[in-house]
This record gives sequence, C-alpha cells and structure tokens, in this order.
Amino acid sequence: MEELDIPQYFLCPISLQIMKDPVTTVTGITYDRESIEMWLYTAEEEMVTATCPVTKQYLPKDVELLTPNHMVRRLIQAWCIVNAEKGVDRIPTPKYPMDKSNILRLIRQVNNSNSNSNNDQQVCVNALRKMDDLVSENEKNIKCMEEVGAIKAIIGFIMKSYKIGKLLIPGLEEALRIFHSIWKSSHEDHKNHVKDNHDLVKAILWILKNETKNICPDNVVTARAMLVLKDVLEVSTSNLLSGLDSEFFQEIVRALRKSNQQATKAALQVLIAVSMWGRNKLKIIESGAIFELIELELTNPEKRVSELGFCLLANLCVLADGRAKLLEHAAGIALVTKRTLRISASIDDNAIQIFGLICKFSATKEVLLEMLRVGGVSKICMVMQANCEIHLKKKAREILRSHSHIWCNSPCIQILSFDKTIE
Repeated sequence: MEELDIPQYFLCPISLQIMKDPVTTVTGITYDRESIEMWLYTAEEEMVTATCPVTKQYLPKDVELLTPNHMVRRLIQAWCIVNAEKGVDRIPTPKYPMDKSNILRLIRQVNNSNSNSNNDQQVCVNALRKMDDLVSENEKNIKCMEEVGAIKAIIGFIMKSYKIGKLLIPGLEEALRIFHSIWKSSHEDHKNHVKDNHDLVKAILWILKNETKNICPDNVVTARAMLVLKDVLEVSTSNLLSGLDSEFFQEIVRALRKSNQQATKAALQVLIAVSMWGRNKLKIIESGAIFELIELELTNPEKRVSELGFCLLANLCVLADGRAKLLEHAAGIALVTKRTLRISASIDDNAIQIFGLICKFSATKEVLLEMLRVGGVSKICMVMQANCEIHLKKKAREILRSHSHIWCNSPCIQILSFDKTIE
C-alpha cells in the first residue's frame, strides 16, 4: 500500500490505528471501541472510574456510556472506499454487542434441549454455536455471559451429555470453548458451581476417555476438555483433589502422548497442581507418568512443555518410587544431563534438584558411575562455573562433595578441587 495522508481524527488515540468502530466517551474523546473497552476492563478492579487516556479526566467504567460516533464512522468508510485502489481495506459496519435478553434466550435453548429429540438437539447445538461466536467477538459479550450465568448452562450441557452417554461432538467443542473463554476463577458463582463438583470432573474425564480423535483428527475436543479440567481443578476443594482415583491419573497421563501441545501443557499443569494433595504423587507415578515424561521430552517439545515436564519430574522424584522409575528408564539420567544448562533457568533448577535427590537417597555405585559416564557430573561442575543462582551453585557443590571419592578421576572434579571450589 502506498503512503497515504490519513486524517488524524480517523486514528484511535490508544491504538493509533484507523478506527473500525468509533465511540465517544463522556469526556468527549472518540476512540475505537475495542481499544477503549480493553482500557476500561484492565483498569483497577476496585475503582469505579478509570482515567481518560487523552484528557486524564475521570472516566466511568460502564461501557454502556460509550456512544457510537456514526458521523466519524461514515467518514472513515467513505475515505476507505475512495482510497480502495491504493490498497486501503473497506471498514465494515460494526456488529454491536447483544443485550442480555438475547443471550438469555440462547441459554434457555441450551437448557431446554431434549436428549431424545433430534430437533431439540439441533436447536441446542445452534445456540451453542451462536454463543461461541459472540464470545469470540468482544469482551462485552463475555462479560454479559458471565452476568447472566452462562457457565451454569454450559456445565449442565456437559453433564447432560455425560449422563446419557452420548458425545455430541458438534456442540461439545463449542461448549468447552465457551466455558474456558468466560471462566473467571475469582468469580464466586463460577467457583461455587465447580469447586466440589465430583460429577463434573467425571464428565470431563469421560470426554477425554472417548475416542474423539476418530471424529476430530486434530484432537480439538481433547485439548478443550483438558483446559476446562485445569480451570475446574484450580478452584476445587482439598476433599475433591485428594480423592482423585487412579483412573483419573491414568487418563491424564495417557493424554500426554496423544494430545497437541496446548492440551499437553494443560495436562502437565493439572498433574503439577494435584500432585501436592494426599497420595497423588504415588498415584501419578503408578500411572506411568515418569516413563511418559521422559519419552515426551525425547521428542524435543517446545520450551514451556519442557519446563512443566521437569517441574513435575522433580516433584515425583521426591518419592523413592519416582526416583526408581527415573533410573529404570535407559535415558533417564542422560536426559536430565542433556537438558541442564541448555533451555532455561527453571529447568536447570529442577534438574539439579533431581540430581540432588538421586545422589542423596538413591546413590548406588552403578548410578553414580552412570552419572559420570553420561556427563552428569561434568554438567554439575559446569553449574558451579556458570552464571547461575547462588542457591543452585550451593546445591551443586553439595552433590560434588558428597560423592567426590567416586568421581575423583573426573577431570572436572580435579580442576575444581585444584581451584578449591568444592572444598
């Protein structure tokens, strides 16, 4: 597109882009709706007013007080049409947010669907699709759905599908996406609906167990279900979290190798969160998580997946069973060695913690020699010399001191001993 002289009043003072939906605030300044609504939503929650970005005057946070500036919109649209040949895209007439009555009508259609009627099911699915479209349009619609209790209707739909044992893929994907989009962990009504809802957790687990990949090859439903499960467990009671059974962990661990990156990250976050409760660490280990974590890491996943995987691995290695499973895997020690000082400080921290636990509680001669053979000892020495946190260097020094009699022939140990670094 060639250089154009854009009229200054066509530009939003916040985004500095041509306004698609100009609205005027009570301070008399015109902004693009999306920009000013985001400005108001991100203002301090406890404050009744925000500040006008241009005039610095107090600005009510009620988006209902934003007035569409039709004159400016028409001028912008006319200017875009005139300059279309120069590469300017036409600005469409904006869609305005739906009011609560329309959203309540959609919720009633979801709630009133009869599982035995194909017609009612289609009405329900169509309503969910419309709600999904509204959620993706703007923040105003999301807030409106929060206020009218859409989360309860979505939970009801998921539970209804679970109870009749019928996986309604066309509506289920939308329902899960709506739940995750409008979910607010700080919202008391949201928390009350899920915090001790054992049946909802069973329903989500049922979704994960079904072979949805046969219908959705890219595992979209699995990914959405895992994100919803993460949302639910973040606010669940200790009674629910400590009462999760082995089947739950087996299904989550199974999803680690059969999901996309988004679902894998959510699954790891779920396992990390619940590992702190009751006997969950042992249940996770018994479900084969250590093997799956190592195999997952061998595929060279993205950085965040590696960080979460090592965090969970360090949590599980606190138990003797966890360390034993790590040492059983032929690539266990070698993998921890390879990842140290290569990806991020978070992984370095967890890797040294794993080495420390192994060297303190599981340090057979074979294990110590294996660490020497695959370069684990050299990596621990490098931590001493690298630009790492003080506590990490201290931990590395403790590991080297405790087994220096076994590793005394290692060149790096000899160098550090000469420098008196580990004395």
